[in-house]
Amino acid sequence: MSSTLTDPTLDRNFKGHKEGVTCVDFSCTMKQIVTSSMDSTIMIWNLKPQMRAYRFDGHTDAVLSVQFSPSGQLVASSSRDKSVRLWVPNMKADSTVFKAHTSTVRSVAFSGDGQTIVTASDDKTVKVWTVHRQKFLYSLNQHINWVRCAKFSPDDRLIVSCSDDKAIKLWDKKSRECIHSFYEHTGYATHVDFHPSGTCIAAASTDNTVKIWDIRSHKMLQHYQVHNGAVNSLSFHPAGNFLITASNDSTLKILDLIEGKLLYTLHGHQGPANCVAFSTTGDHFASGGSDKQVLVWKSNFDECEDLVSAQRAASSCMQIPAGPPTAYPPLNMQPSVKHSQATATSTRQDSHTAAHSRVSHPNRISELSTAHHTPAPSLSQNPPHGRVSLKASDVEAAPGLNSTLEHIIGQLEILTQKCCRLAMLMAAELISSQQGSENCSQKSHLVCSVMPMSNSL
Repeated sequence: MSSTLTDPTLDRNFKGHKEGVTCVDFSCTMKQIVTSSMDSTIMIWNLKPQMRAYRFDGHTDAVLSVQFSPSGQLVASSSRDKSVRLWVPNMKADSTVFKAHTSTVRSVAFSGDGQTIVTASDDKTVKVWTVHRQKFLYSLNQHINWVRCAKFSPDDRLIVSCSDDKAIKLWDKKSRECIHSFYEHTGYATHVDFHPSGTCIAAASTDNTVKIWDIRSHKMLQHYQVHNGAVNSLSFHPAGNFLITASNDSTLKILDLIEGKLLYTLHGHQGPANCVAFSTTGDHFASGGSDKQVLVWKSNFDECEDLVSAQRAASSCMQIPAGPPTAYPPLNMQPSVKHSQATATSTRQDSHTAAHSRVSHPNRISELSTAHHTPAPSLSQNPPHGRVSLKASDVEAAPGLNSTLEHIIGQLEILTQKCCRLAMLMAAELISSQQGSENCSQKSHLVCSVMPMSNSL
């Protein structure tokens, strides 16, 4: 596929919160967006024109986290009032509330099957609950400071959490044990999430950086220093090719994980950008800020949308094997768009501001740990008209070569199998012919020995 990468564009601007927006999420149907705010409310915004927004009151203090369930039939929210609420996202605003922690609940997230939720709190714990009847299941207790965020892995086997103790912990859901801790931020991580493949995690930090680790090798794969303020939130594109971040420097940054580069800087918020999230299809993303605004953007990653659809079709036919975390299947991730480095507001990024990556031209993010840790290539010169562009050959040579090599390897494997089968058939025929020759020689000898007797008669 070939198409031109179009700059992201601002699609909608929602105003309704009375204080800063703290979290944003899309419904699976792309019909609604939910946001939480310091004003103690959550709001459901309808993306269809001429439909009003719903404001849900219930929490008695700032709401810090909110998320749609995978089915879109419930919304979970967490608050400084130490509670978690489960809402039905309609005009009635029916909700169930339960006291989840002994202090501020900073994060709430659904599991992939929608049956459980995980919460993170200033009481230094991570807790797991059932959605039905909100039954407490277990607590994860090794953090020694406030826990900012906790998320399930895509296959629900792991939980990742980050804390003000500067640790990012990876937990095994079945054994309830911490299987690894990452300590590479000079500040503390404010937000953490899994790559769609489940093989990597990304963390946003108060030291202005974003880091990506391989959870199998425990090695840091990429390190981005592109913001001038603390990074508050991040979200992976569903195809896994891009990562978007929100920062106190009021900008959103879109990072190209294939090239290891900064792709876009987006200006829209007047003040810190607190949260950002891609839609389930990746064709839109939304951001919220201290300016009380909710901005909805069109990503314009046309080819990535095709890739997401293809991956979903493939995943519906693929079963993930059971086993320890080291058995995760690798993600076959190929670059699917041509890359340009510009901003949605025509603010050009110089080459020296590109992300500092520890890998050179990764073709699969799940295999980055095997690459040599060298800086990602950067552009040496900006062409006129405020846009940095790459030659098509520069961008497409690597993926084209990879696809060619993979095709050749596939053909060689097929040819090898055919050769083996042919050799076995030839061997079988040779053995059969040898046996036939021996039988014929025996018969000839018998005829020769019998013929003289008949002649003498």
